[in-house]
Amino acid sequence: MDRPNQSKARRLRELLSKQTVVLPGAFNALTAMQIERAGFHALYISGAGLSAARGLPDIGLLSLTEVVSDAATITRAVTIPAIVDADTGFGPPLAVMRAMKEFEQAGLAGMQIEDQELPKRCGHLPGKRLVSTSEMVSKLCAASDERRDPDFFIVARTDARTVEGVDAAVRRARAYIDAGADAIFPEALESADEFRTFARQLAKEGGKAPLVANMTEFGKTPYLSVSEFEDLGYRLV
Repeated sequence: MDRPNQSKARRLRELLSKQTVVLPGAFNALTAMQIERAGFHALYISGAGLSAARGLPDIGLLSLTEVVSDAATITRAVTIPAIVDADTGFGPPLAVMRAMKEFEQAGLAGMQIEDQELPKRCGHLPGKRLVSTSEMVSKLCAASDERRDPDFFIVARTDARTVEGVDAAVRRARAYIDAGADAIFPEALESADEFRTFARQLAKEGGKAPLVANMTEFGKTPYLSVSEFEDLGYRLV
């Protein structure tokens, strides 16, 4: 049973210590409430979903103010923890620090940052460009330094597979863990074998962090079940 004064970030970490966590995507309070009523223990606030709800493409058009407002409304409507998609962190490291502060104050359990350049693109679209590993590391260090709740969950997403290949994605992921990422999200892997290879190579490199697998209704990633992802080494789906 949840303790009344327990932060949602702490509850997410406790869930993750016991089981693979399924986080359906929410884009408003109503969908979040439906997710909770259906029995799920956590949810993901999708940047693509928030953009689509405004009739916009997923290319980084939403401001920090808009995302914080939507995320705060969603997390107030439910008792389960939520991770919010912060795209590229809304700018340089100082902007990432502000985003961290705003999302913590809004009651989120975690935040995802990705390593694309601005303007970003949906992770399953062609034409993506990446920032350098050092720039992404600076953003993650800024987020880690700014967080006040040590349980607040920082997810680092890498889009390197499509641009630089799986090996480069593994190298980036290892650096992101060292910079303070609590979980790694390799976007747009194209087969079960790639998911397995990424997990094994990262483990060989000494990268110890839960892995995130993203399922969408479209895109490059094949449909796999939660149990299949779990067998491949992924803890958040």
